[in-house]
Parts: sequence; C-alpha cells; structure tokens
Amino acid sequence: MKHIFHEGKDKTKPTLLLLHGTGGTESDLLPLAPHIDENASVLSVRGNVSENGMPRFFRRLAEGVFDIEDLIFRTKELNEFLDEAAATYSFERKNIVAIGYSNGANIAASLLFHYKDALKGAILHHPMVPRRGIELPELTDTPVFITAGKNDPICPAQETIDLQGLLQHANANVEVHWENNGHMLTGTEVAAAAQWYQKNFS
Repeated sequence: MKHIFHEGKDKTKPTLLLLHGTGGTESDLLPLAPHIDENASVLSVRGNVSENGMPRFFRRLAEGVFDIEDLIFRTKELNEFLDEAAATYSFERKNIVAIGYSNGANIAASLLFHYKDALKGAILHHPMVPRRGIELPELTDTPVFITAGKNDPICPAQETIDLQGLLQHANANVEVHWENNGHMLTGTEVAAAAQWYQKNFS
C-alpha cells in the first residue's frame, strides 16, 4: 500500500496510523499528527481502491452503502500491511493508534470490528457503522474517540450513536464529541482529540 512513514523522537509512544477520507492521499492528514503527539512515529496510508479517480479504502455501492465483501477484504489487507510495516520500520505492532477521517475512519472502525489486537486505540472523525449483525472481538478498555456532526449530511447522528453502542457492547472505552459543522473536520475536533489522546496515552 502506498504510504509515508516518519520515525518519531520517542519510540515508546504509539505509532499514529493516518487514514484519509474519500479523494484524499497519504499526505492529507500529516498536519494532524503533531497536534495529537509531536513525538510519535507516523504511518500514513493511501487507500487501494479508486472511485472515479478518488482514492478510498474500500468500495461502496452508493452513498452510505458499503460493499461489505470488499470492506472485509480491504480490512484484512490493511491489517496485514500493518504487520509488514511494523516489521519493516521496527515499531511495536500492538502499539498503533489510528486517526481516520470519513472513509478512513470507517476502515479504522472495521479493523476494530474484525481484529482483536489490530489497534491499541482509535480517533474516528465522522465514521459510520462498518458492518451490522456481527459479533465484535473483545475490546476491553480499548479507548476510542469519535467526533461527529449533529447535522452531518453524509453520516447521520444515529450512525454515531449506533457505533458507540456496538463498541461499548464489546467493552471498548468510547467517548463522543459532537459539533454542528456538518461533515467537516474542524480544528476544535482535533483539539478535543488531542486532549483525549493525552489523557489515554501520555
């Protein structure tokens, strides 16, 4: 998978896994990383699927309708890529915190839904429920921070409420930060995520 890796000053910190939204690239979220942890290593990945020339992490059948078969395949692909990247760049595989926006947040949530130790924690900006009707792995004490728009036209508020419930049912430790800025990723969301991260990982 196309990616950028920056080794951090402090190898004991989690590696920040950056996952862009539809049409983004592996460069998009790099400016976020220093706001969250300026000393952490950063692995920023580009989605392997193209939708009308726009990179994504998995296919969809329509707006808000995921291609579940492709989602499962791409989640496995990303999980295996993380195994390889940890070996290549010598970071701790079990010490990865994902930061995803929109489609990137959905694939990060899918990692949590499908693989027990894929992530140590996650910051999900405007995610949806990746899959329904499946048993999640045991996520005891896995910290998850969700930011959402009460008026988000792409990701209805109910999606956030449902996702929070499903993760909590698997014993993840979930916090939600609500705003009224639609589907935009805002500076105040990033600041709230940074505060949450300091509380859980510093």
